Amino acid sequence: MFYHWQGEELVLFCRIQPRAREDAFVEIESDAVKIRLTAAPVDGKANQHLIKFLSRQFKTPQGNIQIEKGTTGRQKRVRIRAPKRLPPELGTLE
Repeated sequence: MFYHWQGEELVLFCRIQPRAREDAFVEIESDAVKIRLTAAPVDGKANQHLIKFLSRQFKTPQGNIQIEKGTTGRQKRVRIRAPKRLPPELGTLE
């Protein structure tokens, strides 16, 4: 499963593709959601860009999003506190 809920917090498992043409959710795999980002993986820029992207998609402040694991790799575990919206690309996430 590419996500799970812990109370009002969503834990999302992501596979990141940096230096893409556009920011987008690409596909849902069994263990992660693949996300393309335009940012390069240099000096934490891709991580910051991921937080901004998820903030827009889930309609929650950037401070509510934390990369818990994988800050230096493509596989990441991200915690989103109290998302206000669930992106339609990800299904219902029930």
